[in-house]
Amino acid sequence: MYKILRPLLFLLKPEKAHHVTASALHFVLKIPGMKWLFKSLYSLNSPQLEREVFGIRFPNPVGLAAGFDKEAKLFSDFAYLGFGFIEIGTITPLGQDGNPKPRLFRLPLDKALINRMGFNNEGLEAALNRLKKRAPGLIIGGNIGKNKVTPNEQAFKDYQKCFTALFPYVDYFVVNVSSPNTPNLRELQEKEPLKHLLNSIMELNKSMSSPKPVLLKIAPDLNNAQLDDIIEIVNTTGIQGIIATNTTISRENLQTATSELNTIGAGGLSGAPLKNRSTEVIRYLHTHSAGAFPIIGVGGISSPQDAIEKLNAGASLIQIYSGLVYYGPALVRDINREILKSK
Repeated sequence: MYKILRPLLFLLKPEKAHHVTASALHFVLKIPGMKWLFKSLYSLNSPQLEREVFGIRFPNPVGLAAGFDKEAKLFSDFAYLGFGFIEIGTITPLGQDGNPKPRLFRLPLDKALINRMGFNNEGLEAALNRLKKRAPGLIIGGNIGKNKVTPNEQAFKDYQKCFTALFPYVDYFVVNVSSPNTPNLRELQEKEPLKHLLNSIMELNKSMSSPKPVLLKIAPDLNNAQLDDIIEIVNTTGIQGIIATNTTISRENLQTATSELNTIGAGGLSGAPLKNRSTEVIRYLHTHSAGAFPIIGVGGISSPQDAIEKLNAGASLIQIYSGLVYYGPALVRDINREILKSK
């Protein structure tokens, strides 16, 4: 079905297509019998797919990456597409418009996207009101960030606000300091600022009656020395795991014309070109840490084989985003089928 719809959606601007798709899914699921139909088409239930990772039992290892449901509007509908978990956000304390449009671009020759969205979302309160209505049994991660106007030295306060408010409504947290689309945000990936930020979150977490897993999402553009720092930071701060990786600022080995890339300009690249580097980062972290912490692998998963490659490199779970845009929700089902075959 998606093969028929995709050419029509690709006639629309990418951000418009995203909203049209989400609205259409919401409308269709209101038709009697459609929820059952979508579950029967896309969901696979098997004990062999289940994973227990950082104390959470996931029904399957395939999740929706942050950025697709930025404002916690879609998770209830996307639960019918076979995902084992859904990550909302990035959520910031205050609502913000993000960067000027256009800010999302397709690279069809490369099966890739470039975005410079800039943490556009309606803010913490709006997300909370939606999350309060979440259905039981759906695993949701909360990806949190800072507002654009918040200086880096005060960033920890924004993360703390989001953490405290979202705590009753999400199952795990992701500290996002790796988006290339908020000015100076990636400076928080430097060793000392990052330790300070994560320690402040973990102190809050430990004060809760039942602490929740805290993960760090990192960029694919880190070098090996920086990845070694990440391993040390996981050990010293006590966070539960890593999401590898966010989008890249690299434009290497693309088929898209340089002139077109120059016209598009800045932004994070996701999709198939990111596959190898993301897998390299996963493998490096897993090997050099001796598997000391779980990794959620994301970046360039466009086929079941890509997913298996991430899992074999050391990922405990995986997430998709751009693959969903190019291949549709059947990708989730097909990945889970391939995982079952590989058992």
